[in-house]
Amino acid sequence: MKKNIILIGFMGVGKGTTARAFAKKYGVYNIDTDDLIESKENKEVKKIFKKYGEKYFRECEQQTANWIEHNVKGTLISCGGGFYKVKNLKKLGTVVLLDASFEWIHNRLKNAKNSKAKLAKRPLFADLKKAKELFLLRDEIYMRLADYTIENRNIVKSVKSILKLIK
Repeated sequence: MKKNIILIGFMGVGKGTTARAFAKKYGVYNIDTDDLIESKENKEVKKIFKKYGEKYFRECEQQTANWIEHNVKGTLISCGGGFYKVKNLKKLGTVVLLDASFEWIHNRLKNAKNSKAKLAKRPLFADLKKAKELFLLRDEIYMRLADYTIENRNIVKSVKSILKLIK
């Protein structure tokens, strides 16, 4: 893989799960932008939001994007749900949208073995009405930014679809 693959999509759609499955199957590196930020800040994303606010977190995302642009090649990168806002997204690699309906995403999180942890990590899902409004707002932006869109209802199929993109 010569170029980075940048996975975008709504929180809980399975970007990290898909990236880890792809990396394991095909022996490539994958990184997660939220993990990079948590490591740099030595705090969980929700604690960064709580202590410093969204504006600060978005600045952290931009710093992360800048670092990726200059230092990361040939990597599968799963991004936080709001990472699409970085100014240099298209310079980071091929942008792939993992897409699914809001209901599918919510059911995925709600029915996961560790659903309590998955939902706690995404506090916006505490208010489903607001979460759906955010989903609808972002969905059209994701579509516009994506070089490719993959309907993410099955991890195995999504991994195969990503493989087709890089061949």
